[in-house]
Amino acid sequence: MTTSLVAPEIQNLSSIKPRIDSEIDSLVAALPDPKDLTPEQRRGIIARYSAVLEGNFIYWMTAAYLSVQSEEARPILIDNLREEVGDCHPEMLRRFAIAAHAFPTEADHMAIREDLTKVRLYLGRLQGVQNVLTMGFFESYIQRFMSYLADLAVAQGSTDLEYTDVHGVCDIAHSEGLLMALSAEASINPPDPSADLFEGVNDLRALIQTINGAGHASVPAA
Repeated sequence: MTTSLVAPEIQNLSSIKPRIDSEIDSLVAALPDPKDLTPEQRRGIIARYSAVLEGNFIYWMTAAYLSVQSEEARPILIDNLREEVGDCHPEMLRRFAIAAHAFPTEADHMAIREDLTKVRLYLGRLQGVQNVLTMGFFESYIQRFMSYLADLAVAQGSTDLEYTDVHGVCDIAHSEGLLMALSAEASINPPDPSADLFEGVNDLRALIQTINGAGHASVPAA
């Protein structure tokens, strides 16, 4: 009986999307006004974001691809990876960080290390539905975060906004595609009824809070 309740919950995006939107709303609402930040605080957010994304996003999306069994979900993930690799988004992000005088330091890498490790290990479990849900959440967040990241860079004197311009557009399609892939994956590879489907989202939210310099105490309860 319990299993029959899980798959329909995933298949019906109306039960998942509101929670994702609520999680993202809370993160965006907590972002400080760039005008209220010091140059070092702005630099720190950009640098920590770059330290996480440049070397990890393709790894995360590959983990999601390796974990799914649905033939409908795989092309969505492959298209995302092809764009990341074909357009060399890691180099695009590196140029963005350098132009904003925010190339990550050893301290920046150490600041995100613990939370980043949790996300890496979670996605490494290769759980199809959970990984697609986690990446769908992240793409949806990035879509909302890009304009803020651009504002930080401009305040740092940067004029190289190709990274934020590209991702502000492409992540809309990416997030919609990943959320659509949830029902297809759940129909043939349903998660364990006892699993916390939002465990990966919670780990990512903690990492995002660290990137944004907000600490974990202010993270709202699920």
